[in-house]
Amino acid sequence: MRTKLFPLLFLLFAISSYAQEKPNIIWIFTDDHSYQTIGAYGGRLQDLNPTPNLDKLASEGMIFNKCYVENSICAPSRAALLTGKMSHLNGKFTNTKKHPFNHDQQQFQKILRKNGYQTAMIGKIHLDGNMQGFDYWEVLLGQGSYVNPVLLSDNGKNQYEGYTTDIITDKSLDWLENKRDKDRPFMMMLHHKAPHRAWVPKREHLSLYEDIEIPEPDNLFDDYKTRTSAAHGQTMSILKDMNLNRDLKMTPAENEYWAKTKGIDDRFDARREKYKDLDLEDDELLKLKYQIYMKDYLRCIYSVDENIGRVLAYLKESGLDKNTIVMYSSDQGFYMGEHGWFDKRFMYEESFRTPLIVKWPGQTKAGSVNSDLVQNIDFAETFLDIADAPIPEDMQGKSLVPILKGKTPKDWRENLYYHYYEYPGAHSVRQHEGIANKRYKLIRFYGKDVKNEEEWEFYDLKKDPSEMNNLYPKLKNSSKISEMKRELLKLKKHYKVI
Repeated sequence: MRTKLFPLLFLLFAISSYAQEKPNIIWIFTDDHSYQTIGAYGGRLQDLNPTPNLDKLASEGMIFNKCYVENSICAPSRAALLTGKMSHLNGKFTNTKKHPFNHDQQQFQKILRKNGYQTAMIGKIHLDGNMQGFDYWEVLLGQGSYVNPVLLSDNGKNQYEGYTTDIITDKSLDWLENKRDKDRPFMMMLHHKAPHRAWVPKREHLSLYEDIEIPEPDNLFDDYKTRTSAAHGQTMSILKDMNLNRDLKMTPAENEYWAKTKGIDDRFDARREKYKDLDLEDDELLKLKYQIYMKDYLRCIYSVDENIGRVLAYLKESGLDKNTIVMYSSDQGFYMGEHGWFDKRFMYEESFRTPLIVKWPGQTKAGSVNSDLVQNIDFAETFLDIADAPIPEDMQGKSLVPILKGKTPKDWRENLYYHYYEYPGAHSVRQHEGIANKRYKLIRFYGKDVKNEEEWEFYDLKKDPSEMNNLYPKLKNSSKISEMKRELLKLKKHYKVI
């Protein structure tokens, strides 16, 4: 009897050990978090020390300097995250209900579940309807609110009192501690609303940066002199389009957003008193609005970073840190006053590029920096590869696992494709597509309200990293632009855009 039992027990032990050896994954995602406001990325804001916990994570893992999105807007970015496909294939072109997300389609978490992983999604997903493929999910309705959020789950809608960044972290830690099967590997998606517009800080953080002058970008007063009509026609100017009510809270709010959410409006009473006799114009007004915007944004980031610290502390205390990959990113970048703007959407660097930091114990080299061209269509494949799960052939990205292990494949991509569709729409950013590599970027704006229905911009990113000088008018017949146009056509065919 003993000899018959031993092989069976050994097999069961081997299967159990194999399952335990599979790494856990915690994916922390924010909304509109710019790489410019993460200390580890350097730049003009690093001396403010806005993200000590993210900086520590970067020092213990790998930071990506060239991670980009395929469509810089909230819901389409999340659809790409779940499906590993670009907008034209996953069907989520815009934030609007005109392009609903089809939850029935293939998504990475469904595959993970079939391959032994527990899956959880907590926080902001911005995709209407019930989530699929998650053992546990509780998500914000739409954009969600900064205070007293309503979350949707299998049990319907529930409202919670408190600051949303804290609540999402509380629920994530509760799932880790009390709701999962601790004998199986897991993949948890922890998605914050912050720092999305309208940048409502936690009460305890309202005094942060109060007596500090936030450094301005060199191109805060950009006049778009060499740019096409798209740059001139946008409505995302801090001076002209950032309002004193919802955005800066300098006047009493009367709109529904503020009225339905208790505990927000009164926290800005001191600000209103300070600026009740405001009488500024043009450059002085832009400078003031920039300061208030940046401080509220950074205060929201401070709460995110503080809560990331809570998660990292729990992992260490519980011993999960030894076999848990922690990944941090945002749904896209954001303008911190560059070009005089806030928001995203354009293919210019600040919104096209997004942060990515990964700590994989025993695999990623501590303090390593990667400069390969990666994109948000790569994330789903990476999760599956980590879990040793099959990667569907129709996914359009590439697994980052070899890169995380320090070995970039020889055939890694040299160009990225981008496409923005939502026009007419918020901020009036024209439809455009483009191609970018490490040195050059070519953008094609098209459609109605674009001069001659097609305009081009071309940048040498080495000589002009701030993208101030559109070279296309001077070089439109050059060999480099012709080459980029051919490569753009190849990418469109490769990704089945045409």
